[in-house]
Amino acid sequence: MYSNRSWCAIAIPALAFALCIGGVQADVAPADWREQASETAWAEQIRPAFFGDRDITEGSGQDLIELKAPFRAEDAAVVPISIHVRSPQAAGKYVRKIHVFIDKNPVPLVGMFTLTPDSGRADLAMRVRVDDFSFIRAIAETSDGDLYLTKSFVRASGACSAPPPRSIDDSIANMGSMKMKTVGQVEIGKPSLVQLMIKHPNITGLQPMEIGSRVLPPAHFLSQVKVNFAGTPIMSADLTFSISMDPSLRFFFVPKAKGTLTVEATDTQNNRWVSTHEVGEQG
Repeated sequence: MYSNRSWCAIAIPALAFALCIGGVQADVAPADWREQASETAWAEQIRPAFFGDRDITEGSGQDLIELKAPFRAEDAAVVPISIHVRSPQAAGKYVRKIHVFIDKNPVPLVGMFTLTPDSGRADLAMRVRVDDFSFIRAIAETSDGDLYLTKSFVRASGACSAPPPRSIDDSIANMGSMKMKTVGQVEIGKPSLVQLMIKHPNITGLQPMEIGSRVLPPAHFLSQVKVNFAGTPIMSADLTFSISMDPSLRFFFVPKAKGTLTVEATDTQNNRWVSTHEVGEQG
């Protein structure tokens, strides 16, 4: 899991950069200017911090990974994205990690997802916060260390510092409760899709001060999710507050027999919750 110090190393310069281009001028700037600003943040700050000088294949040079995101988000605090990997999770070679970034967020890293051959497919779906017009990037790392990048430019702003919605009271009251289900009929030995929803306020620490207080609400968010089936690791995720409130994740796993799907979730205050879902031929 990334430490708070690691996040700060990325968050502080990224936030300063965002503030420099904010305001009225940014509102009327052409889209290609915003795209260039995002590319600069990636090239000068994020890429060196996470990947150093490692080769990353992107553009027409790669056909492994695809990212889908809305052209313009209806709600910057809840932006749906999906990641599709075109090759199966074979034992010989598979996607072992997927890194998700939003260049212009105060904390650009959304999450690092670790996968296994027992995932069956490396596809993921989630909801994220977008703080400014930005590229969202997904970088797949294969089991032999190759890196492949896909990206999509999203037009949205203000999510990380926006006041929390009224529904946050429900998230706080039911924090840690989970809903988990398989989507469609489960077939033993074949990839099955899982929908996981976790109640959590995912407070960014950047929201406005409470009335009568000069103290910002401290950051408090889901930091790690681990999934196993019948004791075999399927997927783990190291997350930041760039994941939306009440995180929702979709992922695959391969049931080799009937068994129990177990999810363990941890937040930044060391709260821990566990939920199980029995899986059989009918899901």
